[in-house]
Amino acid sequence: MAARRFKPGKIIIVLILTALIWIWADLALDETPPPRQARIFVGASADRFWVSFSQEPWLDVEVTLSGPHSAFRALDRFLQKQALDNRFEFVFNASAEQMSEPGGYRLGLLDFLQKDEQLKRLGLKVKDCEPQIADVNIVGLVKKPVTVECLDENGLPLQPEVNPPTVEMWVPESYRTARVQLSRGEIETARLGPITKRPYILLAADQKREAPDTVEIKLMAGESPLSEATIYPSRPGIVFSPTIQGKYEVKINNNNMILLTSGIKIRATAAAKQAYQAMPYHALLEIGEEDVKPGEHPRYLRYIFPDEFVRKNQIQLNQAPVEVLYELIKISPDGS
Repeated sequence: MAARRFKPGKIIIVLILTALIWIWADLALDETPPPRQARIFVGASADRFWVSFSQEPWLDVEVTLSGPHSAFRALDRFLQKQALDNRFEFVFNASAEQMSEPGGYRLGLLDFLQKDEQLKRLGLKVKDCEPQIADVNIVGLVKKPVTVECLDENGLPLQPEVNPPTVEMWVPESYRTARVQLSRGEIETARLGPITKRPYILLAADQKREAPDTVEIKLMAGESPLSEATIYPSRPGIVFSPTIQGKYEVKINNNNMILLTSGIKIRATAAAKQAYQAMPYHALLEIGEEDVKPGEHPRYLRYIFPDEFVRKNQIQLNQAPVEVLYELIKISPDGS
């Protein structure tokens, strides 16, 4: 009996068919895992616009994806390679979404996410997202010169020589200044010679937009004539709007009362400190008609330094302003 001849070609065909069957089965069986965290970033826009999601540079969303198991494995490898902490990132381009003029817009997020090319290349689809609508704000900016102000690391003003004293940049219409902030080390260096810094504006909290040009900062040599001091105990006062004077009393909880009297940190000359210490009130809590509604109201204290020393730059606040929570209690006609 003749021996059967080994036919490797048939074996290869069987293996290829088997692999194709497994691939087809993987593609045919879409998975829908629990929603994933994602973040949509505002992409670069024209200089004359500030684009944001309700004044924020990004928007966090939950995205529900569907697709074959192999596509999710590819997504996980991609996220791990990009060190994205298992969170997919999208870039929002306002002009590509036909939002090219200042104003407020509503962005349908599901439609926006479903157009993402990266997910399509991975073989994944966006089935759902939360939230489904985003508010997009576009603010028009104007190009104009703004004065450069210099602050230390605590946000207190410095009095340097700035060259040039103004920079031209795109800013909101109401802006008049740009700022430069110096660390303690930079302040010491600037006392020895000019240092170069790039001014910036704050469009919103932690949202900087830098000027295209730099400036030179030079501080006077020698120690500042202002010394750190604390006015303790501080004497706060309360000022009422005339229309509600005598009709309401102010209720402040104990924690806020401690803040009111715990002392005020300043930088001042000896004469300025003495004059401030002698004032009848060191800070005022101002109560207006808008506060006549139920619940607690927040208000920052207004610090009242002696005018003479303010004009000479001889006294400054050396702490963050204190915010007080209070509520108004209506006084009954019989005074009880």
